[in-house]
Amino acid sequence: MSAPDASPPPRRRLLPLAIAGTVLCALLCCVGGAGAFMLTTLGGDDPTLTLAADACGQGDPLPPDGAMPRMEDYGPSQLRNAAVIIAVGRQMQVPPRGWVIAIATAIQESRLSNLPYLGAGNDHDSLGLFQQRPSQGWGTPEQVRDPAYAARKFYEHLVLIDGWQHLALTDAAQRVQRSAFPDAYAKHEPAATAIVNRLADGAARSLGTAVTPRCAAADEITASGWTLPVHAKVGSGFRTADRPAHNGVDLIIGRGADIHAAASGRVLVARCDPDHRGQRSCDVDGYPGKGGCGWFVDILHAGGVITRYCHMVRAPFVRPGQQVQAGEVIGKVGTSGNSSGPHLHFEVHLNGVRANSGAVNPVPFMRDRGVPLGGSA
Repeated sequence: MSAPDASPPPRRRLLPLAIAGTVLCALLCCVGGAGAFMLTTLGGDDPTLTLAADACGQGDPLPPDGAMPRMEDYGPSQLRNAAVIIAVGRQMQVPPRGWVIAIATAIQESRLSNLPYLGAGNDHDSLGLFQQRPSQGWGTPEQVRDPAYAARKFYEHLVLIDGWQHLALTDAAQRVQRSAFPDAYAKHEPAATAIVNRLADGAARSLGTAVTPRCAAADEITASGWTLPVHAKVGSGFRTADRPAHNGVDLIIGRGADIHAAASGRVLVARCDPDHRGQRSCDVDGYPGKGGCGWFVDILHAGGVITRYCHMVRAPFVRPGQQVQAGEVIGKVGTSGNSSGPHLHFEVHLNGVRANSGAVNPVPFMRDRGVPLGGSA
């Protein structure tokens, strides 16, 4: 890693640190309505993995030795390092969004392992969880291999970045790390979110900007980086018995209401979807059976998640390739395309698959990120 106060040449990374398996798509699987949920993809059926549904970061992230939860792809020593990162962030009064950024960074740099000097395989003199370089002013070799010291140094530089809490995770991490691979951090955001939720009682679902964690309100951006596209009741659900091909949910709200990007990302598509006859007639109200999304937008987020926003009243405010921030207004609610009245049809797709096969139910997906559709906590 580069010097904290200089702009050195791009670094050459020699250690590929991809996460095995599909941690990037690990969802918090609901086991009760307003009750509790369990990280079934990140652990077994151990009841100690269960969290209260309203937990938002009040728990102790550092359990006694031997009491770390089981999480696929991460051993006890890696999770303890993550817990130290969280504990230092809490001690420094860094909001939980910073914990997610720090852990995602450490996953990329070391896979949460406190790396020693690796000889020929080393990136210069990079050491520790964040691959900080003693020769570039980050501390002595002994200091940067102390997880608490390394985490503190990372946070000290993070909080000096103007507006860091509102940046995409990969941008905030890169401004601290100055890696030769500035986009590498983004893919670890879902895993970091899951780890923070597991070790800190759902803190990634708390308000991203609050020093003291509290559950985010409907219009706020959570520490996981998500917010509601609209604050509205859920109408037609995901792949119901009477609509098995309905690959999203309908959020019932009046014409002209703002539609917000649910998380930071890159716009993939922003256009008029042709109807069943191949016509692009999105500037007029649609009707049932017409076919198509009308005016719609697809956004690619960290971890290969795609969100879709259909039936806008006019052309979207964004264009393909544009970077958007969580909460940014991308269009207005309407009833274009296959629609019987004003509403937002909202979809979530995993693994970068825009086709129907990639769609998952947005209701549990959004609830587990602290922004339940319908506005209820």
